[in-house]
Amino acid sequence: MSFFTRRQFFSLAGSLPFARLLTGRARASTQARVVVVGGGFGGAVCAKYLRLADPNLEVSLVTPQPQFITCPFSNVALVGLRSLASLTHTYQRLREGYGVQIIQAQAQELDPTTQRITLSDGRTLAYDKLVLSPGIELRWDAIEGYDAEASTVFPHAWQAGSQTLLLRRQLDAMEDGGLVVISAPETPYRCPPGPYERASLIAHYLKTHKPKSKVLLLDAKDSFTKDRLFLAAWERLYPGLLEWVPGAQGGRVIQVDTRTGIVRTEFDEYKPAVANIVAPQRAAAIARAGDLDTGTGWCPVHGSTFESRVQANIHIIGDAAIANPMPKSAFSANNQAKVCAATIVARLRGEPLAQPALMNTCYSLVAPDYGISISAVYAVENDTIQVVPGSSGTSPLDAPETTRALEAAYARSWYANITADTFG
Repeated sequence: MSFFTRRQFFSLAGSLPFARLLTGRARASTQARVVVVGGGFGGAVCAKYLRLADPNLEVSLVTPQPQFITCPFSNVALVGLRSLASLTHTYQRLREGYGVQIIQAQAQELDPTTQRITLSDGRTLAYDKLVLSPGIELRWDAIEGYDAEASTVFPHAWQAGSQTLLLRRQLDAMEDGGLVVISAPETPYRCPPGPYERASLIAHYLKTHKPKSKVLLLDAKDSFTKDRLFLAAWERLYPGLLEWVPGAQGGRVIQVDTRTGIVRTEFDEYKPAVANIVAPQRAAAIARAGDLDTGTGWCPVHGSTFESRVQANIHIIGDAAIANPMPKSAFSANNQAKVCAATIVARLRGEPLAQPALMNTCYSLVAPDYGISISAVYAVENDTIQVVPGSSGTSPLDAPETTRALEAAYARSWYANITADTFG
C-alpha cells in the first residue's frame, strides 16, 4: 500500500456519495438543525462534511472536552516514542473554518419523540437530524473487582489521556525483572488489534530498557486480528519476552484484586508489577438511550445510511454502531461519517441517496520500524455491509525488513492524513 495524499484519502474514504453532493451544492440547500454528539473520528468528520455539503445547515458538535486525544498512536506515546501532546487536537478549525458550533458539554438525555437532547449544563438542543458518535464505555460489571476505582491501580488506557500517562508512569517505575500483564477482551471492542500492538510496543520498551522483564498477554479469545503476523513477529523480535495465552488455555481474566495486586484467570492467578486490564466494552450511554442498542450494548444501523434501526432521524456511527464486518476503528468511523453526512443532506434536499463506498485500513506497529496492516473494501447489498470479494488482505507473512519499515512509515502518514481530514 502506498502513501495516501489528502486528496486520495478524501476520494477513497467513503467520500463518493459526498463528492456528488458537493457538485450539486449550488443547486439546492436547506436550513435545518443537525446535532452531532461526539468529537472524535466519526463526529468531528461528520460535522465538518455536513457544513461542506451545505453551509446553510446549522450544525452543532457536542463534546465534553475542549480537545481530543486520539487513541490511534496512543500505544506509541505509552512507551515514550511520541508525546501525548502530539496526539491532541482542538476544534478550532471546525469552528472558524467550517462554521461548526462547538458545544462543550456531555449529552445526557435523549427524547426521540420531541427530537431534543439534554446536556450536562442543563441546556436542551432541538434537532431535525441527530448523529450519535460518542464512542465506547467500559463495562465495569464484566470482570469481578474491576471498576472505575480499580482502573486507577490497574489502568485500562483504552481512552487516551490520563490513563495513558498513568500506565506509562507505572512502566517507567517498574524494576527490571517485573511482570507486565495485559488482558484482551472478547469481541466486539474498540480497535481489535490494539491490545496486540500494545503488547508489542511494551515488549520493545522492556527489551530496550528492562530486558529481564516479561509481558504476559492474557486473552479471552483463541484468535485475533492479524494473529499470524503478530505471532511471527513476536517469535522473531521478542522470544521469551512476550507470551500470549489464548482463552482455551486459561487466558480469560475473570477477577482482579487491586488490594492484593492479583489478576485471576479461569485456571491461574498472577501478581504482576504492572497490570493493564482492557475490559469488555459497549456503546457509550447516550447511544443506548431509548433502547437504541436493543439491549445488546451496541446499536444496529441501516448499512446504506447508518440510520438507527430503532428510531428515525437518528444516525449512529463509529464505535457505538453495529456495522459488521467493518471493525471499530478510526478509519471505519471516518468512512461512516462521510456516508452519514451525504445521507442527511440528500434527505433534507429530497434527493436520491447514492450507493455508499466504504473501506478500512488498519496499521499496527510491532516495533518502531516494523509495521503490519490489514485492509478491506465494503459494499452495501440489501442494506447490509459486505466485504467486496477479493478486496481484503493483510501484509505478507514473509515480507522483508524493508517492507515492514515502509509499513511503519505508511502508518505515520495515515495518522497525519486522517487527523488533518478530521480536525484540519
